[in-house]
Amino acid sequence: MSALSTEHRGRLLDIAREVRFEQGARILDEGGVPDRFWIVRTGLVTLDLRVPGRRAAVVDSLSHGELVGWSWLFPPSGWQLGAEAMTPVRALEFDAARARRLCEADPWLGREVAMWVGSVLAHRLRAARTRLPAMYAPH
Repeated sequence: MSALSTEHRGRLLDIAREVRFEQGARILDEGGVPDRFWIVRTGLVTLDLRVPGRRAAVVDSLSHGELVGWSWLFPPSGWQLGAEAMTPVRALEFDAARARRLCEADPWLGREVAMWVGSVLAHRLRAARTRLPAMYAPH
C-alpha cells in the first residue's frame, strides 16, 4: 500500500479490519470467490499454484506490508493462486466490493489502486516464471 498517496491509503485503511490466521490456515484457494483481500502486518504467507498430478507449487512468499490477493480488482474472476499462513499471521482485511466502490467513486484513487495492484501482479508473474521451471525442470 505504500505505493498509494497518504490520502488514498487512508481512505482504504478506513474500510480495513484486523484479522488473524493460525499457522497452516488456508487464506484463499485458487478458483474461490475473490470477495476480500489482505495486507500482511506480521507473519509469512505463501502463494501456491495447483499443478495437476502433483502437490501445489509454492510460487512466492509474502510478509509485512505485502498484498495477498489481486483477483478482487478484476471481477467476476476467481482467485488465480492459493495462499496459506506459514506462521501465525496478522493482516488487514478489506471487503473487495467496498474497495471497488471507493475506486469507482474516485477515479484518482482507482488509478492509484490499479497501478499498485498491476505492479504486484507483474512481480508475482515474474516470481512464478522463475520458480516453476526450476521446480519442474529435468534434473
